[in-house]
Amino acid sequence: MLIDPDAVNLLAMLKAAGRPPLTSLTPPEAREGYRAGRAVLQPPLPDVAELRDLEVAGPHGPVPVRFYRGSGAAPAATPALLFIHGGGWVIGDCDTHDYVCRKLANDCGCCVFSVDYRLGPEHRFPAAVDDCLAVARWLAKEAAQFGVDASKLAVGGDSAGGNLSAVLALMARDGDAPAFVYQLLLYPAVDMNMNAPSFARIPEDYPLSPSVSRWFRDNYLERESERQDWRASPLLAKSHAGVAPAFVLTARHDPLCDEGAAYAQKLEDAGVRVWRLDMNDQLHGFLTWGKVVRAADAALDMACAALRYAFATMKG
Repeated sequence: MLIDPDAVNLLAMLKAAGRPPLTSLTPPEAREGYRAGRAVLQPPLPDVAELRDLEVAGPHGPVPVRFYRGSGAAPAATPALLFIHGGGWVIGDCDTHDYVCRKLANDCGCCVFSVDYRLGPEHRFPAAVDDCLAVARWLAKEAAQFGVDASKLAVGGDSAGGNLSAVLALMARDGDAPAFVYQLLLYPAVDMNMNAPSFARIPEDYPLSPSVSRWFRDNYLERESERQDWRASPLLAKSHAGVAPAFVLTARHDPLCDEGAAYAQKLEDAGVRVWRLDMNDQLHGFLTWGKVVRAADAALDMACAALRYAFATMKG
């Protein structure tokens, strides 16, 4: 299959750097390497109208949250996105996804609340779910103090963040989380069994390989039985009817590609409105590589268009 020339260059850069396999590192070492890589791969950070670091009370202690008000966002009755970063539930933070959040805030004319949830293996499933749910409930309750319209909240994230976003959307459908007008699922992980056909076709020298995917999972889940829990594997929920409309992005050179496609189909079969974008020349993680992979901004532009449409036409 064809690969974007920018992605080919990135693979060559990674090979030349001689970085050790992620599976050979401790989680703290992996986090530090991920932060260093993002500093190299993120484009220059655009200015936003307002940025603040906050803390929200959660069941396991305070949860850091970064608040962005996009340039041009209205001072009142502004829609908002609860953003949940990727990183396999083990790595990543607000800084590693700073550019993505700034672009979403500016291009959608909205506020973004980025959640720095607890990571495994120090904090196993469902700690990340608990943290994100606590922030979602806080945001719905405290929206007015940020000039946010609580009837126009969306949830979204990439990879592990897409997983947690899908889980929150299911919780919202069941009345356990605030209502969302939209879910933005960017190459999401939705089945912890990790046996979709795409796991067999992705080579081990890609940034997210089958073995790295399973390393992440095994640092997040404590027991094999948890793979069947819909809060870990939202694809396995009994019903997907009634959840918020969705934008689902998949990358063909990604172990998670086929489960993401299956999730989009599950939503469609359940009567949910879905916009699906399949980029057949991209690798998992490319949205945070915008300095090297120019398609990152193109894909984010399409995600922003979907979100703007949802904010303009839907209410929770």
